This record gives sequence, C-alpha cells and structure tokens, in this order.
Amino acid sequence: MELGFSEEQDQLREAVRKFMEAKSPSTEVRRLMETPEGYDPAVWKQMSDELGLSSLHIPEEYGGQGFTFVELGIVLEEMGRVLLCAPYFSTVCLAANTILDVATPSECAELLPGIASGETVATVAFTEPNGKWDAEGITMEATQSSDSWVLNGAKMFVLDGHVADRIVVVGREVGTSGPAGICFFVVEGDAPGLTRQLLPTMDLTRKQAHLEFANVPARRLGGDGADWSTFVKTLDQVAVCLANEMVGGAQRVLEMTVDYAKVRVQFGRPIGSFQAVKHKCADMLVEVELAKSAAYYAAWVAAEDNNDLPVSASMAKAYCSDAYFHAAAENIQIHGGIGFTWEHDAHLYFKRAKSSELLFGDATYHRA
Repeated sequence: MELGFSEEQDQLREAVRKFMEAKSPSTEVRRLMETPEGYDPAVWKQMSDELGLSSLHIPEEYGGQGFTFVELGIVLEEMGRVLLCAPYFSTVCLAANTILDVATPSECAELLPGIASGETVATVAFTEPNGKWDAEGITMEATQSSDSWVLNGAKMFVLDGHVADRIVVVGREVGTSGPAGICFFVVEGDAPGLTRQLLPTMDLTRKQAHLEFANVPARRLGGDGADWSTFVKTLDQVAVCLANEMVGGAQRVLEMTVDYAKVRVQFGRPIGSFQAVKHKCADMLVEVELAKSAAYYAAWVAAEDNNDLPVSASMAKAYCSDAYFHAAAENIQIHGGIGFTWEHDAHLYFKRAKSSELLFGDATYHRA
C-alpha cells in the first residue's frame, strides 16, 4: 500500500491551493456569505473550466475525468482551508454521488454531464423537520399518477437548495413503511408547487434552505432497485468528503494558532514560550495529524470501494468533527479577546467547525 500522495496528487494540491488562495481570501468569504446566493458564479465557472474540479471524480463516460475519492479529498481539503463559498459540496459530493449510486446508466448519462461541466448546480434534499438521519425519518409523500409522480412534504437544511438548478429528493412511496419504501426523484429548481426559502444559519459560509413541496411533479430515479440501502453508501461517501474538508479547516486553524503564539507578547516574551500554550498547541497538532490519517484512509477506502467503507467513514467523520471543533475553540482561546471579535477570522472557522460537526450526523451518531 502506498502511504503517501503521488507526485501528480501533490501537483493537484498545489494548483488547487494556489487557485483557492487567490479566489477565496477572507475578504471575499465575508462578502459572499452576506449575499443571498452565497457564491460567485464567475469563480464557479473558473473552477469548472480552468481546473475541471466539478468533473474530477465523475466517470469519463459521463463527461468527467474519472479520478477517485482520494483526489476529491485533496480538493476538498484545500477548499476547507479557505472556507470556500461555492455549491461544490452539494453539487459534486452530494448530488453527483447520489446519482452515481442510485441512477441507471441512462439516467447518469442524462444528469451527470451538466454537473461535470459546471453548468448545473445540484443538491440532495433528504433531511426533514424531524431532524432524523435514518430511513424512518423520511416522511415526504411520493404519489404515483399514471406514469408520473408528485411530491408533498417539506425538506430542511438542504445545502444550496435555494439556488440549485436540479434537486434529488428522497421520498417515501405512499402506503409503504421501512427502508424498502424509500425512493428517489429528480425535481427541477423551477418546478411548480416548489417553494424555496433560505434559512438563517450560524455558519453563513455554507447556505442551507427549507423546501416545501405541494404536488410538485417529479421523475423517479433509479427505479425499483434503488432504496434506502443504496443511499446508505452515498451517505458514507459524503461523510468521507466532509471529513477531508474538515481536515483542511483544522490544519488552517492550527497554523493560525501557532503563528499568533509566536508574535503575541505578554510579560516580555511570546505567549508561545509558556508551557500551558505549548501544551495546547501540541495537543492540537496531534489531533489534526490523527484526523488527517483518518480522513485520508477513509478516502482511500472509498476509492477502493471495499467493505471497510461504513466503519472508516464513520470513524473519520467522528474524529475529524471533534478535532476540528476543538482546534477552532482553542484557536479562539489562545487569541484571547481578539479571537471573539467579528473582525477576526477565528469565528468563521469556529462556526464552520460547529456546522460541519452536526452535518450528516454528529460524532455520537457515527460512533454508534
């Protein structure tokens, strides 16, 4: 087993980091998080056209480049470093993987090229007001009428749901119960009967929406062969993606903390020279390095598509959640009073760490 990144993967990281640092400085993050859309369409187009990031892990037969979750993890880690404001996670990680897992080859050929080219912003709507992450939490009613379907219900915390051109909806066929009754649908963003409302959230760098469905026309995706057991694999893959993104944020927070400890002077010496601060920084370093190991291993398992995916995905999501949140909290404490101010970037990483901790199940959920 190769335990390091290849030269090509290191080059990918270097190119993505250079692009992200140029296009997503703190000032731009703060500007975009205050806009209703939450991203810059011009930068989104550059990400697709110049770097090909939206097509990275989509198979070549569907307009992609055919790379693996390892390369996708590298890209997400660099995005997490700069708190990129873009619908990348919802479109490429969540929607594209759901389609790859549940759709038929002909449906993939129809839906994925638009995502690969960057023309389609997509997402998946599966969490409902009850806040559950399992099959029993899905109550969205799907009713068949001749050869068409209509959806009724509500979806909460839909990533970029307010701007998505296409939404994959997880629903339940009327009259069914249990995981076998779960089915998947494609809904256009401008479908009649669909109401979309941007949610006020703690982490403004990642937009979420509330969607109401009132007899919304939908197309069945994947047929009878796609049920909740199919979607479980997607959720594991998404957990791996999020773990790698959190690693990037945790590494940046560690760097911020150490840099400040070197220059902040108290009692005539840098605070980094005090034993208590040294211990905090050392603990953060160990946690971040362990989080990297968990996330990188999970990405390799996802790329190999072997039976360790459920365990490695949950392990990575749980550990990276704890490591990122702890590092972000320690960063604020070591910065002292300035770390609590709106002007400092520490609070942006703290809020992203907290929202990512809860997204797709917290550490307690994944340990169980």
